[in-house]
Amino acid sequence: MNVYSNLSHSALKYLKNTEVNIWNLLIITDDFNIHDSLWDSSYPHHSSISDNLLIIANLFNPDLSFPTNYILTRYSDNKNNSNSVIDLMFLRSGSSKLDNHIIHLEWHLSSDHASFIIIIPIFEEHIISSKCSISKGSEEEEAFIKNVSWVYKNLNMSNILDSLSLDNLVNDLTQKIKRAWDKHLKMVKITKHSKSWWNNKCSHGLETYRTTKSLNDWKAFRRTVKFTKRTFFDLKIQKIANKKQGLWELINWVNKQKLPAIKTIKYNNQLCLEVHDL
Repeated sequence: MNVYSNLSHSALKYLKNTEVNIWNLLIITDDFNIHDSLWDSSYPHHSSISDNLLIIANLFNPDLSFPTNYILTRYSDNKNNSNSVIDLMFLRSGSSKLDNHIIHLEWHLSSDHASFIIIIPIFEEHIISSKCSISKGSEEEEAFIKNVSWVYKNLNMSNILDSLSLDNLVNDLTQKIKRAWDKHLKMVKITKHSKSWWNNKCSHGLETYRTTKSLNDWKAFRRTVKFTKRTFFDLKIQKIANKKQGLWELINWVNKQKLPAIKTIKYNNQLCLEVHDL
């Protein structure tokens, strides 16, 4: 969080008197315009404004950081004013990786404030680019359902005599369902273009058009896509709208989908949502 507080300490007053819900802060820094012996050994006094600053910082969890090289941070152009330390940095409390910063005076260029440098470690993250899935309405889904139905149909429950035999039966059932899933699943690559409504009919229609380059096949593909999208979103909207407080959840969901147009209408004395151009 970058904070500039003027000589009237307006920013500190705002943060003190306003409930600001900001969590997981790593750094609070900038020009606080507060002179204090706590961070400037050349300044002989302690200010009550400093106490307010420390209280505010504590609300967000960071601790005052002390630089590895102690030098002044603000350099005055006026010879009558002395140089000072009014630029501060607060770092996340208890962090072993973020515990100090460096002041680079030579980097300030035309500014009258020195530059602060801190190294924030970024850990390598493995991003999953594919997933195992069985597409709804696909041949794989139909085969999986038949397989699982056969497992349940042939489930022998006559030997359930105690909790141990019940556990064995449940474990056996779990393993059979897992084998059925593994048998029929497909590895799907996740991309920024992945659509939750896309199915095998869309893929088949697109592949047909790419093969023939026919205008009729292109129109058929577009009809398939339009029908698939409308069916998918109609089912989603119906499912959410039937839930308790479904209207507001529905509005929130539609906004997240970035659908072209929605409006609230009254139908048979009931509040409804009208969704256009899905």
